[in-house]
This record gives sequence, structure tokens and C-alpha cells, in this order.
Amino acid sequence: MENIKLAVERARSAFNTGKTRPLEFRIQQLKALEKMVREKEKAITEALKADLHKNALNSFSYEIMGVLAEIDLAVCNLPKWAAPQPVEKNIMVMMDEAYIHHEPLGVVLTIGAWNYPFVLVMQPLVGAIAAGNAVVMKPSEISEHTAKLIAELVPQYLDKDLYPVVTGGVPETTELLKLKFDHIIYTGSSPVGKIVMEAASKHLTPVTLELGGKSPCYIDKDCDIDIACRRVTWGKYMNCGQTCIAPDYVLCDPSIEGRVVEGIKKALKEYYGEDIKKSPDYERIVSPRHFKRLMGLLEGQKIAYGGEADESARFLAPTILTDVNPNSKVMQEEIFGPILPVVTVKNLDEAIQFINHRDKPLALYVFAKDKAIIKRMITETSSGGVTANDVLMHFTLHSLPFGGVGNSGMGAYHGHFSFQTFSHQRSCLVRALNMEAVNKLRYPPSSQKKVDWAKFFVMKRCGKSKVGLVVFAVLGVLLAVAIKNRHSVLGLKRLAVALAGQRLWRLSGGCRNP
Repeated sequence: MENIKLAVERARSAFNTGKTRPLEFRIQQLKALEKMVREKEKAITEALKADLHKNALNSFSYEIMGVLAEIDLAVCNLPKWAAPQPVEKNIMVMMDEAYIHHEPLGVVLTIGAWNYPFVLVMQPLVGAIAAGNAVVMKPSEISEHTAKLIAELVPQYLDKDLYPVVTGGVPETTELLKLKFDHIIYTGSSPVGKIVMEAASKHLTPVTLELGGKSPCYIDKDCDIDIACRRVTWGKYMNCGQTCIAPDYVLCDPSIEGRVVEGIKKALKEYYGEDIKKSPDYERIVSPRHFKRLMGLLEGQKIAYGGEADESARFLAPTILTDVNPNSKVMQEEIFGPILPVVTVKNLDEAIQFINHRDKPLALYVFAKDKAIIKRMITETSSGGVTANDVLMHFTLHSLPFGGVGNSGMGAYHGHFSFQTFSHQRSCLVRALNMEAVNKLRYPPSSQKKVDWAKFFVMKRCGKSKVGLVVFAVLGVLLAVAIKNRHSVLGLKRLAVALAGQRLWRLSGGCRNP
């Protein structure tokens, strides 16, 4: 355990040297990470095969390709992301600089998950490196072959001090959580997420939690049910159902329940053949413990299709359940396996009510021809993300933030959102040491006249009109003169000029009352 503490201390010491701040260094590290992924692709796919029975093509498509795309996006856009971001200014600072400066948080801890053990460690790493942080990685011990490989490869390609990898199980993770970090990102279950958040609170460490949940899938009776079933089948049974945003259960009208079951059965045979156990595209349950948990969920359920199991091979066939009691165990916890309950509801209103009476999920899916149905699902429910007429695909779009809400997590990442998550957005105002007469408005002694002027200048919203800005600048000069000569007999004339200027401003579109 002492080694864990030393690794974190080395990472912080290395960060404190400032070596991660230049963009050139960050880009160099990102390119080194890309080199690692490309050169060691075969070793990565072999580790994923050993852990989850993933073949090389699926490993590339669902893990490696996502990492490479994330790196490419960060390298191409980092100069733009890291550039000072100008902000709107009010009249009091019109001649000054006001911008947001993105600075690294410090040392980030990323705790990966076992279901996609490579991408769920590497994607947060990319964002944290791009933002200029040191990163301590803790891959899941359940996917032991991938965890071991990450620990071997990363020091060969990245800075050894800045990016250490800690392996092990619960004791090692517990020890890590005792230490101070500047941000923690955890992907996994809600119960463990609560433990991570509690530990982080002792150091006031911000957290990003990706926690999953029971992602519902509503199939409207008037949509193309065959296409809906093909897409649901792909997303549900990919990775043997061990996907945090997989459809957890289907909601549909009783009149189409049979068509939905038959449509999914047809798609399963198309994707995996008659003997699914022999299919190279069908993965396995990650461990004996998880296998037994899933078998427990099947107890007392009506199996409409599937259910075949081989504990020694950790094989559980794609399974469809019907006549499911909404209060049964399989409907109370995230399934995270190849079991799909089909629950009937009378109409869209009942479907929305069913969803809203449960914890907010990480994803929600709706299949419908009528866009009004899709709109209602989006506006009347809550979830981390939504995909309509497909599943999982919002995860692949890096211009969308990926994250949960409520019990399914907090915070978001992917693409530019990763850079923002791992950066501190620092407010910067750089002023000049002149125009002091204008600043007298805020200095003691106070007066009603100063308050009136402040109301006039501050409680307005400025538009983009150049004419309006010029008029406001003229008013600023008048204000300076007025304050300098506040007992002048020209006070009334100045007030008239100010009111006329205000009217001109409004006519020009430069300012409107709030």
C-alpha cells in the first residue's frame, strides 16, 4: 500500500514542475498513447478475448477505435480548446480584457470498469492529458488480463511519473480513495459510486460518476417493429448484455408483444446463428460471481426464449422474458447481462409514468414514427441521454456529452466535454490603470446620484450594435465629467444629454431594458 501512496506523490510532484502545462507536451503524450494503441493492438485484443471472449473485430470496433478517435479529436482541437475564451463585457470594463482561461486541475484519479476494460480507462485518460493533468489509473481487477496489460504498456509509452497505473482489488481502491486528488472519475455501479463520492467529499474532490441503471426502451405499436427489434437486439446483446447503456427492458403495447418477441428471436438467429454458443461474435459473462447473480434474476420468470446456460464456460444464452411482474427482482436492479424483460403498457402515458416512477437511467430509447411521441418522451422523462429509433448511438457522437443524472451518475465527458471536465475554467479580467474618473462611481462616499448612474450603466443588457457601443462610450465620458464636476450648474444639461443618449442607444438596438 505504501507503493500506492508513493505513486500518487510522484504524480503530484511531477505535475507541480509545470511540465504538463505546455500544449506541445500534452500533444506529444497523446501521440505516444496513440502509438501504444496501434503498436499493441494485437496484445490488447488478446487480453479482451481472455477477459470477455471478445473477438478481435469487436474489440477494435467497440474499444480500440473509440480510443483512437478520441485521441485524434483532442490532438486536432487542443489549441482551440485551450485558447483564452473571450466573454461579453459590460460598460464598466468595455476597454479591458475579460476571458476564461482553462487550467489543469492537478492529479486526476480514473477508476475503470470491467465490461469495457480498455476504453473506459483510456478515454478519460485522453481528456485528462489534454487538459494538462497528471493521471492515476485504476483498471478493474475483474478484467484481470486487460488490467495487467495496461499496467505493463503505459509506462513504456507515457511519462512514468505523471501517469502511474495501480492494479489490485478493493483494498487497493480503498487505499487510493483515502488520498487527495483534484478530480475522480468512476465508471461502475451506484453502490460503489456512493462510496467513491463519500471518500471524495473528505477532500472536497469533485467527481464524475458514470453509474448505469435500468435504461428503458419504448416501442410504439405504429413504428416499423422489425427494424426496431433488429436495433434493440444489437444493442442489448452486444458484449453479452454487459453494457451500461444497453436497453434494460422493453415497454410496448400488449397487441405487439408477440411481434416484438418474434422480431428479437429472428434478429438473434441472423446475428449469431442457430447455435449461439459457437458464434465468435457472442461474448461471455465476465466472472462466476456475475454468472450466478444473473441466474438468480431468472428464478421464477417466464422465459419466452433462451435461458440456456453453461456455468463452466460462463455462457448464458440471449434470453427474453414475458409476463414480467414490475416488482420482481429482475425489474429492481440493473440486469447487466443478456436478459431482456418485455413489459406491456396500455399507452404512451402509462409508459412515461412507468419510467418516471423509477430511478433516472443513464439512457432512454424510444422507437416511434410519430415525432410527437419522441418529443413527449424527451420532455416528460429524464435520463442521461436519449436515442430515438436506435440504441447506444448517442454514445458514439463526441459532440454530445456522455453522462448520467440522479442515480445514474453526475458530470459528463467525451471530446471537448472531457477537456472541460478536467479543466478549471478560471475567470480573468485584465484592466488598465486609467479612466479613474469613471471608477469614482463605485468609490465612497456614496450618493443617490452615483446609485442612479450605476443603475443606468449596469442594469442594461448590451447588444452587438457598434452605434450603441459608441453612444455608451460617449455617455461614459459624460459620466466621468459629471462626477469630476458634480456641483456644476450644467447638471441639468448633462442629464438631458444622457437621456437623449439613452434613447439613441435603444433606437440603435444596443441596449434593452432587462
